[in-house]
Amino acid sequence: MGWPILGSIPSMGSLAHRKLAAMASSLGAKPAMVLSLGLTPVIISSDPETAREILCSPSFSDRPVKASAHLLMFERAIGFAPSGTYWRHLRRIAASHMFSPRRISGLEGLRGRVADEMVKEVSREMGGRGFVELRGTLQKGSLSNVLESVFGSESVELLGREELGVLVREGYELMAKFNWEDHFPLRLLDFNGVKRRCHELALKVRHVLGKVVEDRKKARVGLGFGNGNDFLSALLSLPEEDQLNDSDTVAVLWEMIFRGTDTVAILLEWIMARMVLHPHVQAKAQQEIDTLVGSGRHVQDSDIPNLPYLQSIVKEALRLHPPGPLLSWARLAIRDVHVGKLLVPAGTTAMVNMWAITHDPSLWKDPWAFNPDRFLEEDVSVMGSDLRLAPFGAGRRVCPGRAMGLATVHLWLARLLHQFKWLPAHPVDLSECLRLSLEMKKALSCYAVRRYDIPLPT
Repeated sequence: MGWPILGSIPSMGSLAHRKLAAMASSLGAKPAMVLSLGLTPVIISSDPETAREILCSPSFSDRPVKASAHLLMFERAIGFAPSGTYWRHLRRIAASHMFSPRRISGLEGLRGRVADEMVKEVSREMGGRGFVELRGTLQKGSLSNVLESVFGSESVELLGREELGVLVREGYELMAKFNWEDHFPLRLLDFNGVKRRCHELALKVRHVLGKVVEDRKKARVGLGFGNGNDFLSALLSLPEEDQLNDSDTVAVLWEMIFRGTDTVAILLEWIMARMVLHPHVQAKAQQEIDTLVGSGRHVQDSDIPNLPYLQSIVKEALRLHPPGPLLSWARLAIRDVHVGKLLVPAGTTAMVNMWAITHDPSLWKDPWAFNPDRFLEEDVSVMGSDLRLAPFGAGRRVCPGRAMGLATVHLWLARLLHQFKWLPAHPVDLSECLRLSLEMKKALSCYAVRRYDIPLPT
């Protein structure tokens, strides 16, 4: 299917999830659609049953590694490391030490402090410009949250948030670029200088993060410094037999910064756009928060389980605007395997079009309507057990940080809705742009009207 030599590459781009969903529907190929991207054979599922076969099968236990991902060291981190002893070791470390319920709870203070800073930033923008462009505030808050979760506040101040932010933004740009080498044997060529820039960025990352790891090790030995709740402390506190070498530690930390920064900010911008577009939903969520929390204190993590409508809003935003609509980190068939009745040869890239699944009228009533109440009527898990809505993936390669990400989104959304009433400063444009994640093409601009003047820490 597609063009000679190029295959379906011309169908990809900023709206690939929509184009591929339309193709699968018109061809009656929702369970499995076969195409090629250059010389890369691809199967795409737009159906929850075949999606489960792909995501939960040991035959799809690896990921296809883009040239840029290889150059940026992601092959030694959780997302792209090939299935095997090393990858299982990383997953065990992530589950037991880095994303455990205890560590997520221990980082509540950081999440709350960053939320306080975002509220202050919103108030400053309203006092200065008279409106708020939320994207910048959310990105800044998300970056601070991830950096301090990974390194701790002392190391982040020494490193400089801006320098680390520049590295992350350059990494996003390079990973999002289309690279012909991923689909054709063109290893001697370097279109757009992607390989050269990836190599240069990797050297910077190794230098900057490697120095942090080295300094933290020295501080732990000499002064007992760094035994905090951050991820680097967790890695350095592992039993000797579980320790990673410095190079792998840098790769793991770099991936956590890279993958943890954009998703929360992008999802919250989509949610706030929906709050502005649907004031009755916003008001209902605020009433739920007011009834539970009142006007004398801030929302806390312990309140979230008692805010079912707020959680439903997040689920509905994940359904309509899944951050990874094609489950960006695809799977690779490591052996010949059947998906449904289709024989998939080893070496085939498998994708799940989660956007197509979450917009399928045979699975969802009024799929284009923003209706959080649907999740009050039916409790659908977003953690990977129900493939009608699996924005973080499923199976062995499910996102290990999903609980941490959701805890952050729930708390920050509750704080923003509790403190402010949100109104449109300009017409809300829901146009999409698919890069590494599904972003709003045009930044959201709002008026934020104070609801309660709850004192913030100085």
